[in-house]
Amino acid sequence: MADTVHSLVARLHDLLVTHVSDGTSDIVPGLHDVVARSSALGPDGAWIAAAAHANLSGTALVQGRADRAISHLEAAVAAGYNDCVALHAGPALPLHHAPRFQALYRRMRITEDDLDELYWLHQEMRIAVRDARDATVDNVGRLDTGVSPLPQAPLPTREPHTQGVLATRVDLAALQSALQRAALKAEFQRSSGITSLDLIDGSWDRPRAALDAWHADALDTRRQRAAEARAFVERPSAGSSLLGPCPPLGSLTYPA
Repeated sequence: MADTVHSLVARLHDLLVTHVSDGTSDIVPGLHDVVARSSALGPDGAWIAAAAHANLSGTALVQGRADRAISHLEAAVAAGYNDCVALHAGPALPLHHAPRFQALYRRMRITEDDLDELYWLHQEMRIAVRDARDATVDNVGRLDTGVSPLPQAPLPTREPHTQGVLATRVDLAALQSALQRAALKAEFQRSSGITSLDLIDGSWDRPRAALDAWHADALDTRRQRAAEARAFVERPSAGSSLLGPCPPLGSLTYPA
């Protein structure tokens, strides 16, 4: 079957979910495969190759291979990568003093609206991790057998001015998927454990379970509303579609 943008995005998404779910998995060969196959699609697949190169860069950076990390970033930028916000996150900060990195950063271009979305995407990554951690704590000791998925903010559907933004959308989508799978797995294990214990000794406290279910439903509703309220909204601003250089290196603060 011939590769399509959709099939390669799905492949990239699955690789990133695997990486988030199991940090020991080696997804480097898969990312190289995505680069090769998306490059064959021409301009339509350029941003997918850029996304794969950016993730290869991150892997090299974690391994302490700064030169290789910069080489992958150069390839990513050449293919349209422009996530200047990600390049102000902790792991990338040591590269800021490298002339090669400084040169490739100066080549990146973005619009105001796209920069706003990048900030939102990275902020949502932080919120998603925090919410998943909080949900794990909140569900400890629940006696009901209900299962609570993680409410997550919807991904932006606006047409970006630069396709590099699409790469960061995939990063967020993969993180959301990995967190959701982990949460549901833990919830099903908790629920089945309660059922199994009741079958063994009949000790299930049904009144307490009903109260826990009520509290869980109320909390799920509040979380869902909060997630929906976080949806990205473009701010009206003159010149938002004008393409220009990314903010100067070191001038951005990664979302807290």
